[in-house]
Amino acid sequence: MRRAAIACSALTLMACGSPQSKRMQEVESTVRREQAPDKLVERGKLFAKMGDHTRAEQYFASALEQGADPRTVLPMLMRSYVESARFRSAVSVGERFLVRNPKDHALRFLVATMHSAIGQNDRAKEHLQRVVRESDGHADAHYALAVLLRDVEQDHLGADQHFRRYLELLPEGPHAAEARDSLLKALP
Repeated sequence: MRRAAIACSALTLMACGSPQSKRMQEVESTVRREQAPDKLVERGKLFAKMGDHTRAEQYFASALEQGADPRTVLPMLMRSYVESARFRSAVSVGERFLVRNPKDHALRFLVATMHSAIGQNDRAKEHLQRVVRESDGHADAHYALAVLLRDVEQDHLGADQHFRRYLELLPEGPHAAEARDSLLKALP
């Protein structure tokens, strides 16, 4: 009986605007502010900068759950996974977001490179082919697909086509020398 009276008194005090009630409201307001997506992203960046990628992953994932823009946060989350050698986690989260955003070619390219890094070359090829089909001007996707075709599948003719397209898009790009050296027939 005494517990019930104490609980009733506490509820009455809170309802009447007691200092404890105001304090609880302040705490709740602080918690909401601290869980804001931008705050979570900033904390994630800080931990990533310090080299604590596990903690950074947690903050970036929480930011996404709280509504942060995936186009901004997802690359940072995936980079944290890569830095901590959790490639499969990077692939998994990337694939999940691709289901909702199938036209995000930058993400699809990143997922393709992660598939390649863990030896899932068939999945990497599928993603790269889709990127070059839907976004033909994506020079890095042409280059990555050419390398995969040349080195993994021994498809030198297919690789040649993508190396040529890469050179059309970025004739002085960072992979231009290798692309030229890999052509079946030299360009004039």
